[in-house]
Amino acid sequence: MASSLLAGLTILMIGDSHLATPDYLIKSLHDNFVQQGAQVHSLGICGANAGDWLKATPGTCGGAERRGSDKPVVLGTKAATQPVDQLIKADKADLIVVVMGDTMASYTKPAFPKAWLWQQTKDFTAAIKNSGAKCVWVGPNWGSEGGKYGKTYARVEMTSKFLAANVAPCDYIDSLAMSKQGQWATVDGQHLTAPGYAAWSKAIGEAVVKTPAVQGAKK
Repeated sequence: MASSLLAGLTILMIGDSHLATPDYLIKSLHDNFVQQGAQVHSLGICGANAGDWLKATPGTCGGAERRGSDKPVVLGTKAATQPVDQLIKADKADLIVVVMGDTMASYTKPAFPKAWLWQQTKDFTAAIKNSGAKCVWVGPNWGSEGGKYGKTYARVEMTSKFLAANVAPCDYIDSLAMSKQGQWATVDGQHLTAPGYAAWSKAIGEAVVKTPAVQGAKK
């Protein structure tokens, strides 16, 4: 791992509920980046959409934060997003890794919220672009259909395609290409079991180092 392109980079990883519980991506993916030699700060806020990261916004269902090799800290009712430009500046981050999509897919709504999604991503990515930091956006995985969030394969595919076309200047990582539908078991349709998070983290870790953002980020 010592020769990884991530070695020496400062990574800020932010996102929704997939980062908001200690044994989710904030453990396995964070560990992956640290093992590749990066300095990593992760902040996951459950229920957060892209636009929530333009100002401090309370989470709707908790959150977690982690720095370096420390254990994740559960934020509970204190969970809130922070303005992404301020986070980047405070961390002097070289690379932003965004893990968002499931919350923004609005699975329980009959219509895909395209105009709202466009505005959310446009304003958020503009803030990242203005910071000068490189950015990688990790889209949602297949999960499984049903559960309390009403996830469907059709809607998650629609969401992933929308994000792929609209998150520039962030490089988009398509998590749907990492597994077959239903391959990674879930606890509620959306959040994976431990083996699923481990597999997803490994695939993301391999994909991130191949992105133009990382290939061109070395100083």
